[in-house]
Amino acid sequence: MAKKPKPVREVTVSGPDPDKFLPTPPPLCRGEFIGQHQAWQRLDAAMAAGRVHHAWIFHGPKGVGKFTAALTFASLLLDPATEANASGVHDSPGDSDTRRQLRAGTHPDLFVIVKELARFHEDPNVRDRKLTSIPAEVIRTFLVEHATLRPSMATESIASRVFIVDDADLLNIHAQNALLKILEEPPPGVVIILVTSAEQELLPTIRSRSQRVYFGPLTNPDMTVWLERAAAARGRDEPDEPMAPEEIGFLTQLAAGAPGVFLAARDGGIHAWWKQLGPMLVAAEKGQYSPELGALMADLVNKWAEAWVDEHDNASKEAANKDAAAWMFRLVGSYLQRRLAEIARANKGPESLEPILAMFERLREAESEIDANVQAAFVMEKLSGELSLRP
Repeated sequence: MAKKPKPVREVTVSGPDPDKFLPTPPPLCRGEFIGQHQAWQRLDAAMAAGRVHHAWIFHGPKGVGKFTAALTFASLLLDPATEANASGVHDSPGDSDTRRQLRAGTHPDLFVIVKELARFHEDPNVRDRKLTSIPAEVIRTFLVEHATLRPSMATESIASRVFIVDDADLLNIHAQNALLKILEEPPPGVVIILVTSAEQELLPTIRSRSQRVYFGPLTNPDMTVWLERAAAARGRDEPDEPMAPEEIGFLTQLAAGAPGVFLAARDGGIHAWWKQLGPMLVAAEKGQYSPELGALMADLVNKWAEAWVDEHDNASKEAANKDAAAWMFRLVGSYLQRRLAEIARANKGPESLEPILAMFERLREAESEIDANVQAAFVMEKLSGELSLRP
């Protein structure tokens, strides 16, 4: 199961050993970045102007490369060797001092803020909380306090310090208010990048003070390039475990242009879910109820959530249940999308779409119930019965 990066080695705090932070992935060079051409045009234009806005929101669907882009953008802002080529594309040399520090995870002026930083807070009450949001204490300690200090390195770079807040939609209201104070009176040279797949969860006052950049799903050609690179990398790392074409096809369709979703679904065993659930979903489309479907869906969701909690310190079982249910809904929704496309290609007429559309409606109702904190087992059992009902 994929784990999110939990970096920021520059901060010395009491509590757990900071060496236990997972390293930040090294930023990609621009030539390595796949897709998101319109987003990068905006970022290149900002860098070309020589004065980059102090607050950015990178928003769009999960897994499409927002955080990866934020790391690359941060590296360009921090590297005094960054320059534009004849096409206006900015990059910096792979062997620059800044690049070497970023690859090693030792650059003192790049900070990545994630909810897991709560485990490294000096206050034991913060450390011991279940990790369901990014609390105000994390923002004050790891962002606000450091943003007001002098940068560790004196360079001619575009920015002197960059803060990336990953999953910024998890900022609770107190954390957002603490962040807002910095956005209203930004220290010189500080750039803050908020990465989110739910921009509507951010305060309007934060959105209005930030430059917003949309990152959409990768196009089919871009996704093909990414798959080729991912297969080559996996072959180097795990030469004896190639993925079966069936699994690659399933995960590609499920990911819908989001490489991060592909990887998380692969590591989370979602293809194994499909092999168990697929025949029952096909039967449900035909109006045939499978008595074991609801219990199986609930069991898969519960086991995924339990595994997540076991692998992540202070993880919330409630939050893990919602994440697992989201995978289940994505799997069912992906199947229904595929069936809609097949029916449209076959020109079978609008009446053929009615069962699929009815299943979509019941899927949306189940998502609303999970959002309202209805128990996952109850939701899955109810959904399994309703999927086979004909309109």
